[in-house]
Amino acid sequence: MSLAIGVDIGGTKIAAGVVDENGVVLDMERRLTPGRDVRATEDAIAEVVTLLRARHDAPAVGIGAAGWIAADRATVLFSPHLAWRDEPLRDALAHRIPGPLIIENDANAAAWAEYKFGAGQGASVVVCITLGTGIGGGMVINGEVYRGAYGVACEFGHMTLVPDGRRCACGNRGCWEMYASGRALARDARELADVSSLAAARMIELAGDDPMHITGPVVTQAAREGDPAALEIFESMGRWLGHGIASLAAGLDPEVFVIGGGLSEADELLLRPARETFRGGLTGRGFRPVARVEVARLGPQAGLVGAADLARTFALAH
Repeated sequence: MSLAIGVDIGGTKIAAGVVDENGVVLDMERRLTPGRDVRATEDAIAEVVTLLRARHDAPAVGIGAAGWIAADRATVLFSPHLAWRDEPLRDALAHRIPGPLIIENDANAAAWAEYKFGAGQGASVVVCITLGTGIGGGMVINGEVYRGAYGVACEFGHMTLVPDGRRCACGNRGCWEMYASGRALARDARELADVSSLAAARMIELAGDDPMHITGPVVTQAAREGDPAALEIFESMGRWLGHGIASLAAGLDPEVFVIGGGLSEADELLLRPARETFRGGLTGRGFRPVARVEVARLGPQAGLVGAADLARTFALAH
C-alpha cells in the first residue's frame, strides 16, 4: 500500500492525515493554527508530520497552504489570513521533514481531491470553491491542476464583487469572500444581533448569550432549526455565492462547480439559493449548457487528501 501524508493549513486549524492511494484517510492529527507566528506554524506542521510518520510508513508529504504559492511550488508569496510573506516554506521545512515534499495551494489540493476521488470525477473542467474562513479556488483541466503563469491562479475569493465594498484582508475592498464565507456568515449574524437582539435571539442563545461568540456553526444550527433570521442570512449568502459562480462561468465554462470547505456542510441551506441565483445570472442562459453545482463529497478532508495524492504523484514521477 502506497501511503502519503497531507497537511491542510487553514486560517484557524492545521489538519494532517495519512492517505492511501484510494483517497482514504487512515489516521489524523489536528492543531490550532498559530497564524501570526511563522516559526510556530512551521513547528506545528513538523510536529504533526513527525507523529504520523512514527505510526505509518509514509515517505511523501504534501502541504496545502492557505495562500498564494509561487510557480516553484516551494514559496508562499502571500497569505491573507496567515503571517506568510514571501516565505520559503519548503526550504524551511526540508531539514525537519526529509523525503519528497511539495507545497501546494490548499484550494488547488482540494480541487484535485474532488476531481480524483469526489464530485468532479470524470469531468473535463472542474472548478472547486472552498468556503472556509475566506474563499479559496482551484481548477482542474483535463487532468491537470491549473496554476497560472506565476502559480497564483484561481484566487476567486478576491474577485471584486462590490466596488468600494467591505475591506478585505488582501488589501482591496469588495472581494467575494467578504460576502460569501464563514467569516462573513458570522459577521452578518453578529451585526444583526447588534441591531436587533430580538431577531437574533436564538443565535445569541446558542452562543451562550454572548453575541460576540456567534460563529458560523451557530448560524448553521439555528438555520437548521428553522430560525427565520438565520435562514435569511443563509439566503443572502447563497445569493452572493450564486452571483460569483455566474461570473466565473462566463469566463471559465466548467462542467461542474464543486462547493467545499466547512461552510458547505450547510448543504441545501446554501446551495439552493446559490443555484437559483447562478442560473438566473448566467450569461446566455437558455441557450447554453448549464454547469452542475455540487457539494464536495470529501468534506473538510479534501485539502489534505489532495495534498497527499499530489505528493504521491510527485514522488512517483521523480
